[in-house]
This record gives sequence, C-alpha cells and structure tokens, in this order.
Amino acid sequence: MLVAPSILSADFGKLESEIKAICEAGCDFIHIDVMDGHFVPNLTLGPVVVHSVAKAASKPLDIHLMVQNNSFFVELFAPFKPEFLSFHIEEEKHANRLAQKIREYGIKPAIVLNPHTNLDSIEYLLEFVDMVLLMSVNPGFGGQKFIPNVLDKIKNLKDKIELRNPNCLIEVDGGVCDRNIESLKKAGADIVVAGSYIFGGDYKERIESLR
Repeated sequence: MLVAPSILSADFGKLESEIKAICEAGCDFIHIDVMDGHFVPNLTLGPVVVHSVAKAASKPLDIHLMVQNNSFFVELFAPFKPEFLSFHIEEEKHANRLAQKIREYGIKPAIVLNPHTNLDSIEYLLEFVDMVLLMSVNPGFGGQKFIPNVLDKIKNLKDKIELRNPNCLIEVDGGVCDRNIESLKKAGADIVVAGSYIFGGDYKERIESLR
C-alpha cells in the first residue's frame, strides 16, 4: 500500500519541518488539497504555499483539485510538476480534454468521485487517466469519519479498471486509519490518503501501520 499524508492536517506554523518530517518518515507522496470556497465550503492552499511545499518535499506531490474552473487551476499548479493532478468529475464537462491537457504538462491525470457519484460517470474515462481517487468522506474538511459503503465502490471500480485500463491506480481519501486499512487493501485500493490519523501520532509508526 502506498501512503500519501494530507498536509491539510499538518501544523502550518512549521510547515517546512512538517513536510520534511513526513518525507523522512517514509511516505510515498505528499497529498495537497486545493479548495476554492465554491466547489467545497472551504479555502485552503494557493500556489505560493504549494511552491514552498514543493521546495521542502523529497517525495512527489499528489495535488487534488476541489475547485470550479478546473482548467485555470491546472495551469496554476502544473508548474510544480506533481506526480498526479486530480480533478472532480462532478465539476468538469470536458474531462477527456482536461486529462489530455494535464498529460501534456508531463503529469499523470487523475479523476475524483464524491461518495455519492456513480462509477458509470467515469467508465469511458478510465483509459485516459492514471488514477481514480474515491472520496470516502464528503470533501471540504479533514477529520471526518470513513463512509463504509465506499468499500463496495472500490471493488466495483477495480472490476471496471481490469477491463478498461489495468494500469490505472485506485486512491482512497477520507477517514483512513489503522482500523479500516485491511478492508481497503482487500477491496483493491493502491494508495491511501490520511491526514489527521498520520499527523495525530508518531509519523513513521502511523505510516507503517497503513502499509
């Protein structure tokens, strides 16, 4: 299992040292939640802060856009060369075009689904993306409880991926901890995002508990 700590739960008063600490603790990616106050009722990180994160990080970035006007935000954050740049299907009318735009920057495009969004909405996009991020909480705030029926959604998505694009990864974000990690592994998740769980204890121990 690959682990991507969400810096939304980090101490922003010492963000540089927090980034270095989770990289040294053995994470695989740094997950960055970009919220615009419109698509979700919260505001988070702009490009100035992400630039600082990118300079401090020794692991690749995983940027998750929770925004309106996805194309504009792709242009803002593409210069930081994240490994993945993901956008929500609920907010994008031209998903194929946007995925291609992300790939032209040399970045792996990823698509995101909210807990209530049907998998049918992305079935014909699977061959154009490198990852699908399934939200296991309603996006906008950290520290929420995991929604259990997302486990069935992961299993169903895995079946679709095997048919359409076996190299596509499945990432899960929201309420991930040591109590549900085994269920996530069995369901077929490849990457987990965890914020409050990792930053609420010893970083190395918490990351290892999710392997």
